[in-house]
Amino acid sequence: MRAALANREVSAVYRQLRKVGISQRQIAAMTGQSQSEVSEILKGRQVMAYDVLARIAEGLGVPRGYMGLAYDPATAVQVAGADNGAQAEEDETAKRRRFLSHAASVTMGATVFDEDTGAWAAGPSQTPAPGRIGMTDVRQVEAATRALRALDYQYGGGFCRDAVVAQLSWGQQMVHSSGSETVKSRLYVALADLHNLAGWTSFDVGLNDSARGHFAKALELAKQGNSDQLVANVLYRMGRVYLHQEEANDALKLFQLGQLAAQESGSELAVAVLCANEAWAYALLGKGEQSMKLLGRTRDEFARADLASAEAWVRFFTDTDVYAMIGTVHTVLAQSDPSHTKYAIPALSRAIDSYGDDMSRSKSFNLSALATNHLLEGDIDHGARVGRQAIDLAEQVKSGRIKRRMEPLREEAEKRKNNPDARDLAERINEFYLSLP
Repeated sequence: MRAALANREVSAVYRQLRKVGISQRQIAAMTGQSQSEVSEILKGRQVMAYDVLARIAEGLGVPRGYMGLAYDPATAVQVAGADNGAQAEEDETAKRRRFLSHAASVTMGATVFDEDTGAWAAGPSQTPAPGRIGMTDVRQVEAATRALRALDYQYGGGFCRDAVVAQLSWGQQMVHSSGSETVKSRLYVALADLHNLAGWTSFDVGLNDSARGHFAKALELAKQGNSDQLVANVLYRMGRVYLHQEEANDALKLFQLGQLAAQESGSELAVAVLCANEAWAYALLGKGEQSMKLLGRTRDEFARADLASAEAWVRFFTDTDVYAMIGTVHTVLAQSDPSHTKYAIPALSRAIDSYGDDMSRSKSFNLSALATNHLLEGDIDHGARVGRQAIDLAEQVKSGRIKRRMEPLREEAEKRKNNPDARDLAERINEFYLSLP
């Protein structure tokens, strides 16, 4: 039982309880779940949400530390987004519109800091923090964020989100500590970036309401810290959430809003990031001409960018990412016009060759796109081989986004199932999907 708890294998925990005569109904009553939920978990459904795991531990009388949940209830509600279920009652379209309105208010200079932001993220938890802070305290937050972001890049949000949330439960207490104006301003930006990472890792594991809350708080803190570059980055990331949800119009609005902040910051690199993602949104909307114009501007802005002095949250965008975005945009357009494969394949290949072991998730995404283009070109044997490489890498990454990014490849493989290589690839992808939470 202790081993099952340590691995958060709730299905194994419930099976142990059933072995000693505890009924599904009793388990449901203790944990606050429906009997059908308990039945699904017994059949193997994984439980990943922090608030559900905490409720199960509490209901069963299990010390939270046994499940690696050594946070207090305030942290769960206020930082990890345990009120996710309550927010889910609101229509998703309304949530997007509400966030867009909030983002526009923050970006265009509305005073929102210290207002009631309970709709996004509640106040700080009760973790003790210094009464007075100095630059050393802020640098510790920045260092933790860098280390956690590196883990996210390499292993996916599912590997490190809880650690990001735990860091926030302590870090955001310092907002109420005393300190010089310079220290507090840098603290706002450091915490904004940590919320930014919490939003990204939440998105990566499918917790979209929690992601939205963290991004909203990140916007407010970044604006309070006078960091237009970080405001632009937060809007870019929230736009990516909407792209994943196939809401390209709303994504485009956030990217355009982010571009305003990027231009205000004077960072050509930040502008390049936003232009590249606008191109992606236009491609998904079937507007190829606008996509090509924005890819051209992406190249121009990147060529002028001062990479050496770029701030941390935009420094990730290297020439490798430029090629990856070019390949991604042409891959979208190639699905209705296969002539775009001649641009997508060399761009994706160059990006893939440049990725190191610390960028497993991005490499998997791009391998999947490359395989899709080879299938569209009729090179099924090579496409299937690259597709299998994408799956091999995806199996090492804890990311809920991989299914959506791999779906075009699955669809193209399914269309060619009369070919044994394509049929084998489609079956392999479907098997991989079954392993996802």
